[in-house]
Amino acid sequence: MQTYDFTPLFRSTIGFDQISRLLEAAMRADENGGSYLPHNIEKTGEQSYRITMTVAGFGKDDLNIAVQESTLVVSGKAGEKDKPVRYLHRGIARRAFERRFELAEFIKVTGATLENGLLHIDLVRELPESMKPRTIEIEAKVPTKTKAIEKQAA
Repeated sequence: MQTYDFTPLFRSTIGFDQISRLLEAAMRADENGGSYLPHNIEKTGEQSYRITMTVAGFGKDDLNIAVQESTLVVSGKAGEKDKPVRYLHRGIARRAFERRFELAEFIKVTGATLENGLLHIDLVRELPESMKPRTIEIEAKVPTKTKAIEKQAA
């Protein structure tokens, strides 16, 4: 694996330390087999998104979705079966998992649904009024009439 040193960038920037943390987390995810639980990230509208994860074998009570600061954490722990099962082949892994997604500013989770073994998490970007573009009205000032001073003939 190739490593990158971003130290020179941080010598002359302030407040971008989150970017280095994000890059390091992305590199660690690739190293640690970040492919368990395949997922899609879709843009469903101008300001809306959807994460779809395969969660075969997990029920609603086995899953947990939480937002901590700017991180969406999706975790699952398979419930216990009533009776032990003897598998001849086990292709559906029901091991515990935790998947983290870094959220940009103003991204809010609006809901989640579990349908046919797929977990759908809907997100939307909600900009505060102070951040939205606004139009400034231009006022046209009407020039005031000035009285001309008349010269008196001498």
